[in-house]
Amino acid sequence: MAATSASLRGPSRRDRAVEWPTLAVAAVIYTGFAALTWFHQALPWWLLLPLGGYLVAWQGSLQHECVHHHPTRWRWFNEALATPSLWLWLPFRTYRDSHLAHHRDERLTDPLDDPESYYLTAAQWRRCNAATRLLLRFRNTLLGRLLIGPLLAVHGLWREQLPRLLRGERRVWKDWAPHALGCALVLGWVVGVCDIGLAEYVALYAYPGLSLTLLRSFAEHRAEEEPANRSVIVDAGWPLALLFLNNNLHALHHRDPAVPWYDLPARYRHERARILAANGNYRFRGYGEIVRHYLLRPKEALVHPHYRPVLEAHPGNAPYRPEFDGENRE
Repeated sequence: MAATSASLRGPSRRDRAVEWPTLAVAAVIYTGFAALTWFHQALPWWLLLPLGGYLVAWQGSLQHECVHHHPTRWRWFNEALATPSLWLWLPFRTYRDSHLAHHRDERLTDPLDDPESYYLTAAQWRRCNAATRLLLRFRNTLLGRLLIGPLLAVHGLWREQLPRLLRGERRVWKDWAPHALGCALVLGWVVGVCDIGLAEYVALYAYPGLSLTLLRSFAEHRAEEEPANRSVIVDAGWPLALLFLNNNLHALHHRDPAVPWYDLPARYRHERARILAANGNYRFRGYGEIVRHYLLRPKEALVHPHYRPVLEAHPGNAPYRPEFDGENRE
């Protein structure tokens, strides 16, 4: 029998008022971003694209830490730290609510109950036309996830959020107001001070940053009957492990999201055999192995193989659902 979540948990160091390593990462991200954009005109595009993408994706990892109530006890401070949206597209509060719903492990990969699932129900698949099926199949390869995944993510977000904004839903407007302020600060610096065109910024910073984030999430979960077997361990080297703030050790993160990113590797080394036994040995030796296996090949079938409808209502709509039909529970 798989080990329980509780059996793998230890001290999470949440007794600390401030997690200084995370604040140090935040300082490096924002200082590096300011320097890279300031010297943008003097640098070639082929250098700007990987560096800009790395910094934007790194801030996405910082936002993930803030979602889980790091690096301080003060929620307002954590939110302020994450609010300047370098990739522009997703309000922090929307992401927070969706991602915390995703952490209901008994619902992981469920096409309707997991906001971050890329699976579809059989009924949803039947409603897709030929062009949509082709698009979704391509997105289910790693190359497709990197190339068109960001575009479809933004499309899905606006398809769900725009009607709610137009209806004047107070909750949605409260989510978007600080996001708009954060985007204004970023674009005021990027466009107004550094004289970088918006299209150029999206192409060299925001889009590749979201693509790198989708590399991390590509194989994070699989459809399995046993919830403990659904989350992956990727033994990544330091450049990507640091970029993702060790969220490549995803099964361990799901078992205790209160553990700060810098404590995860030591815990993984100490309990590696138990962790892999608990997640059904769902593991890759690195992101290179994922590229070799899935660059041009779909990771899994798009239709969830174990989907069973549930009766309880979903607590809220997902901000960037992959489904294209936009309908409610069947």
